[in-house]
Amino acid sequence: MSRKSYLFTSESVSEGHPDKVCDRISDEVVDTFYRESLAAKLDPWAIRAACETMATTQRVIIAGEYSNTPKSVTVAMLQDVARRAIKDIGYEQDGFHWANCNIEVLLHGQSADIAAGVDAKQPTNKEEGAGDQGIMFGYACTDTPELMPAPIYYSHKILEDLATARKSGKGEAAKLGPDSKSQVTVRYENGKPVGVTQIVVSHQHIVKDLSSSKVREIVEPFVRKALPDGWIGNDTVWHINPTGAFYVGGPDGDCGLTGRKIIVDTYGGAAPHGGGAFSGKDPTKVDRSAAYAARYLAKNVVAAGIADRCTIQLSYAIGVARPLSIYVDTYGTGKVDEASIEAALASVMDLTPRGIRSTLDLNKPIYARTSAYGHFGRAPDKDGGFSWEKTDLVEKLKKAV
Repeated sequence: MSRKSYLFTSESVSEGHPDKVCDRISDEVVDTFYRESLAAKLDPWAIRAACETMATTQRVIIAGEYSNTPKSVTVAMLQDVARRAIKDIGYEQDGFHWANCNIEVLLHGQSADIAAGVDAKQPTNKEEGAGDQGIMFGYACTDTPELMPAPIYYSHKILEDLATARKSGKGEAAKLGPDSKSQVTVRYENGKPVGVTQIVVSHQHIVKDLSSSKVREIVEPFVRKALPDGWIGNDTVWHINPTGAFYVGGPDGDCGLTGRKIIVDTYGGAAPHGGGAFSGKDPTKVDRSAAYAARYLAKNVVAAGIADRCTIQLSYAIGVARPLSIYVDTYGTGKVDEASIEAALASVMDLTPRGIRSTLDLNKPIYARTSAYGHFGRAPDKDGGFSWEKTDLVEKLKKAV
């Protein structure tokens, strides 16, 4: 029997966090490959990209592999893409400035051995294979209308709202810098989130001598607006810039790397994680696409009323198209048994890499927007972004179980 009353904490980091700067640049590279491919009328199904970024004081290094990319994509283009991303995030400080940081591009061709498996050239499987082995998880629950765990959802919302205000250049929020972190401890009673016991916000400021109390004065209204009415009480403990000054931020203060915030990217620790990062990878990499598919299926299971909580695990082998296993856990909240749900999932969606890319329409420049404030719990975009957040499988699932 799962616990009904407890505290649970999740954290988020802003788009200006050093690791998120790197995630953004890596995803901008993937988007560039897709954008240029579509402009040149090349086959977007053929694009392969695996991009890693490191950022430190006045320096960005972009490395990784690619294949079948348009000739129009040059080193200069990718450097410009990175600079524009850094500018959009807001870095114009001495130790990290979009206009004059050193950007090195070290991308090279994809391994022929990997390509052979993914491109269905191996003798045992004529379908497009998975880009790597691994396990991927999806999760959904009834904590929020977006069917996300409350702690991570509200941790994201606090920072996203602060970033919007900061980038508007209006009001006191203009004194804040791009780098920030949040943490929310949610109190559950009878399995439902009902309040917040601890709130942490550490936020960079570009006005040098800004006290912690002044930073709290700036951020507190955004925190209160982000959280549901009545969740903050007199006994809620606030920790705003608890170490004091936070003037030096971003890659100048702490080296950043792609893929180091995988729990922030998903469910805040409320569900398992297979270990693979998302950013910088094209959707043949099941670390990304199958995790999106697992979220899509879990969200539809909960939206269909089949369960109040649902974790789905998928597993793959490199070069093999079909998932090796499908596992479902509804934590005792399911209206039908898990084995029936597992069978239904396999019937309502093609879970091969090609099937996932087709169903979710993933061969598009839709990835940079996922790099901050979570890959899940976002509204689907008209151009196909966040397609895995749709609940269009509800009726099929109801019939299948």
